[in-house]
Amino acid sequence: MENTATVSGTEVKKYRRAGFMDEVRGFCILCMVVYHVCFDLNYTYNIHIPIMFDGWFDIVRDIFAGAFMFISGMSSRYSHNNAKRGIQCFFIGMIITFIFAFFAPSAPILFGILHFMGVSMMIYAIGDKYFLKIPAPVGIAVCAVLFLLTRGIMYGYLGPAQGVGIKLPEFIYNAGLLFPLGFRAPSFQSMDYFPLLPWFFVFLAGAYTGKYAIEDKMPAFFYKTHCKPLALAGRYTLWIYVLHQPVAMVFFLLIFGRI
Repeated sequence: MENTATVSGTEVKKYRRAGFMDEVRGFCILCMVVYHVCFDLNYTYNIHIPIMFDGWFDIVRDIFAGAFMFISGMSSRYSHNNAKRGIQCFFIGMIITFIFAFFAPSAPILFGILHFMGVSMMIYAIGDKYFLKIPAPVGIAVCAVLFLLTRGIMYGYLGPAQGVGIKLPEFIYNAGLLFPLGFRAPSFQSMDYFPLLPWFFVFLAGAYTGKYAIEDKMPAFFYKTHCKPLALAGRYTLWIYVLHQPVAMVFFLLIFGRI
């Protein structure tokens, strides 16, 4: 169900809002807030949280982060200016990088999820006309294959996991400046790290899936809002991400007397 509106003399398409997308995005950002609070309690205040050290917890974290990226990719099909959105997102990510470099130099954030989202939006903005030449089912399938093929790059392998696939030469990782792609040096450290490989393929798969959303080809429940608080959180994910740590720090200051 498409309609149009005129903005600054230019006719632009308006699409039916997908309430379920807002809810999933809201749920993911709230899970991210809980994760960061647990992380702070464990590593800053020495309050041991056992699940933080379980391997399955890392898998769950990546699933929610991946869902957030996928929905953001879908949202890119609704946007009329992904380049602007990407620049804004990356700029906020860089502000967070500088804040942590000043206040918490032992816990740097060099290519976190905001940096990733910003760069992904900009890449999509530049290449969307080429990406969209590929039929959506083919694009989704190719993204799934490329995600599995590049999943082990962070660990030195071209393959689905650490130690599985083709061992990549060490000089690529020792270059030092290729960490946004996933080629991190042994000394590289970032408390929040989502490189373009393999995660961009999750974002791009979401963009291909978004074709069905804007064409009203998703199931009816997709366009309905089932939980208004989650949907509201989903509409303000960037603000929640930016503000949750300062709010948590104030709360910890009141409870523990220090940050």
